[in-house]
Amino acid sequence: MSVEQSTRDVRAAITRMNEATSGPNPKLPGVVSIAVARDGSPILSHASGDMKLGGESPMTLDSVFWIASCTKLLTGIACMQLVEQGKLALDDTAELDHLAPELKELKVLTRDSSGSYTLVPQERQITLRMLMTHTSGFGYAFDDVKLCDWARPTGIDDFSGRREDVLLRPLVIQPGTGFQYGVSIDWVGVIIERATKMTLQEYFQKFIFAPLDIKDLAFSPTRDMKQRLAYMHQRAADGSLSVTDHLLRHALVEPVYATNESFCMGGCGCFGTPREYSKILAMLLNNGTCPKTKAQILKLETIQQMFTDQIPQYPIYHNDYCQSAKPTLANNCPIIPKPGNPTDGWGLTFMLSHERSETGRAAGSASWEGLANLYWSADRVNGIAMIFATQVLPYGDLEAVRLFQAIEKDVYESCSLRTG
Repeated sequence: MSVEQSTRDVRAAITRMNEATSGPNPKLPGVVSIAVARDGSPILSHASGDMKLGGESPMTLDSVFWIASCTKLLTGIACMQLVEQGKLALDDTAELDHLAPELKELKVLTRDSSGSYTLVPQERQITLRMLMTHTSGFGYAFDDVKLCDWARPTGIDDFSGRREDVLLRPLVIQPGTGFQYGVSIDWVGVIIERATKMTLQEYFQKFIFAPLDIKDLAFSPTRDMKQRLAYMHQRAADGSLSVTDHLLRHALVEPVYATNESFCMGGCGCFGTPREYSKILAMLLNNGTCPKTKAQILKLETIQQMFTDQIPQYPIYHNDYCQSAKPTLANNCPIIPKPGNPTDGWGLTFMLSHERSETGRAAGSASWEGLANLYWSADRVNGIAMIFATQVLPYGDLEAVRLFQAIEKDVYESCSLRTG
């Protein structure tokens, strides 16, 4: 385990992490938690447990994780940079027709009362804003029973790394008629590549990673990063943990000098360290400017737009039951229901809380997650951002969720902020 200096007393959080990852039958194999202030200084920076269950390599702050859907924030930042420059527009359907003509050809999957499936035309044209807010109609096969069932016996692999598998799938609702989480941000990544004539990795590196002095975030991990890669684990129904294969294998087995034919999945494709990812979060807290390098990544007005609920007409009810289509990848949700069934909103690529949380996070804070039980948040009101990372499937692991919430509460209390 390793700890960086902090001016705040976060011993309670560190103790929780150590206890959860120790002993012959740990609750979690290994965890990294990073919390930063608006000036980029660490509040909490701790690693506990092992890279592999029962292994001999301890988890460290340099351990590399598949960050899964935490990638979406990066793609959203890249998109909004291009919107600032006038190279993309959120509501220009003609522009989207030019950059992604395939979109308008995709059909919408419907199911009648007899259980028969039919593919019908779109009634409304998809916009970039719809893609950024998950109102375009795209779903994931792992958490949409209709899409998963329709695709069988062949099935759809959301994480194959193949363009045709990820992108060319039917919509599951009509565009613009509701919130539906899915592969929309992967399409945003493709649109960025076509607008800039750069791969998403090249764009991220030049316009996000280099200005923020980020070195350990990539779609195609280097050999050094692969040597520091944390193992993936599976939670069985009886609560036991075992080592399993990484889902996003294509990026790990292809040559490190990946060709331009490689598919950079803007919705889930990045690998990296939580410590480097926290530099992204600190930039959000600091109104679009890196507090360390002073590089401006986004304008203040763009940050404000991203943190504005884009779909107030489609509130996301926290306690609405969601049945997983592939239980080995995701649990049925919610894992921990909240009193009163509060709602959340959606900004430009992330969730926005409508209410203050019991852990101390202010209303209006941004947050999102990664399939292997990674969780990030950015509270611009209190100037606190956090990322919690482990590598455990299925998503919504009760032990991981409980630990993340407890650590977040410890972090807010260490900053003398009210919780509960």
